[in-house]
Amino acid sequence: MKSFRLRFLTVIALIFLTVLFSQTARAVVLWSLPGPITVHENGAGTDILNGAVKRTIKDSGALYFKFRVNPLSDVAKEEYYAGFQLFEGDEERLGVGNSLKAWAYSAFNTEDTGEYNKVFGDFDLRSANPESYAPGTFLAYELPRQGITRTIIFKVQFIPNSDALVTVWMEPDLTPGATEDSQLTLLTTQVRAKATFNQIRLRHGGNGEGWTFSDMAVATTFEDFIVRPVWQQGWFLFGIAIVLLIAVGTTVRVVERKKFRLQLQRAEQQHALERERGRIAMDLHDELGSSLTQISLLGGLLRAEKDSPAQVEIHATKLAEAADESVRALEEIVWAVRPGSDTLQGLLDYIAHFANELFANNSTRCRQDLPASLPTCALPPDVRHNIFLIVKEALNNVLKHAGGSVVNLQVQLDGQKLKIVIADDGKGFAPDTTMANGGHSGLENMRQRAAAVGGQLSLTSEPGKGTRVELSVNLPVESNPA
Repeated sequence: MKSFRLRFLTVIALIFLTVLFSQTARAVVLWSLPGPITVHENGAGTDILNGAVKRTIKDSGALYFKFRVNPLSDVAKEEYYAGFQLFEGDEERLGVGNSLKAWAYSAFNTEDTGEYNKVFGDFDLRSANPESYAPGTFLAYELPRQGITRTIIFKVQFIPNSDALVTVWMEPDLTPGATEDSQLTLLTTQVRAKATFNQIRLRHGGNGEGWTFSDMAVATTFEDFIVRPVWQQGWFLFGIAIVLLIAVGTTVRVVERKKFRLQLQRAEQQHALERERGRIAMDLHDELGSSLTQISLLGGLLRAEKDSPAQVEIHATKLAEAADESVRALEEIVWAVRPGSDTLQGLLDYIAHFANELFANNSTRCRQDLPASLPTCALPPDVRHNIFLIVKEALNNVLKHAGGSVVNLQVQLDGQKLKIVIADDGKGFAPDTTMANGGHSGLENMRQRAAAVGGQLSLTSEPGKGTRVELSVNLPVESNPA
């Protein structure tokens, strides 16, 4: 399921990137210059294109030119010319702006002449803001007025070895969803002109303070000039693509880390299983194997001394004891591997059962003080086994060495800490003296087992005052109250 989700996210990311690049590739900006640039009485002007784009008489296809103008000169007050003009070398080509003798915003150096123009090549541009020609009479043109900015876009359709077809839009609709074909007729002017070029020059001459040009660009489609919402902007889409790729990469990393942790967990579980198998094999060999060997030897002695009733009784008694030990050892091994034994409740139930069995036919009574309820807590096999062996060793020591009348087995639970206390009223001993003389090696084994499960073992005893063994172990943190 995780693999499917990962592949799904990757496919979505690739689709998104494909859409992004297709959106970016549908229109190409060949050149742009934000400006602003103010020109004033600069004659023929200077090139601002620097060779970025050019077209010759042999070329075909279309280019779209855009600029925004803020007239500082007012044609209603003074006569002047200004424009955004194509040049081929020093040869003037199509210009768009205000021709010296034109009536309004105009194209100049065209192959046509407008209806109200007096100079060949001047062609007034249609506008959605017509000027009053006489009371109640409006022309379809607009005068360049000081301080009133306008955006102009013109398209040049190049025809090899012929004049180009030019379409000019005054203040076109550039809102989202607008297209070249959706522009109103009253914004649109069409002419023919020589438009081959390798330069663009901004020009002003005559009276007034000049023109300020800004937002200049050359593109391959009209739609490139559409003002898109933020979520359709290339930088925004690119950012989203990066975020999406990071998300996919992060997901891949998280999935791979989880997969690695799962593999590591499985390896640890396999290692723990191997350790448990080794322990079971050792228990079978050390405990059950030795008991069965002893039973086999005793059986041989019984056969050999069958004519001696006294020896037969002795050997039979030892045989019965060895059989009991074998049964108990086998029971312990079965308990250790039984699935239902891997909880704290299972451990304490078996400890109680073992204590009852151990002291069933003995003069020493075993009193048990166990919690009424226990948390649901899984115990690893090695932890469970070591705790049991510590308790078993302590109880066996009481049975074999204490010679007391009572042994108390108490289990307490304090938060995550398990405490087991085994105390008897037997004859006791001096631990330091006994250990120094090499006795009670089982006590050292108990301490080692306690350390193996991260616990602590303490032993206190005095001659004539009994012995107290206390084991403290921290339970796994995932335990929950039952």
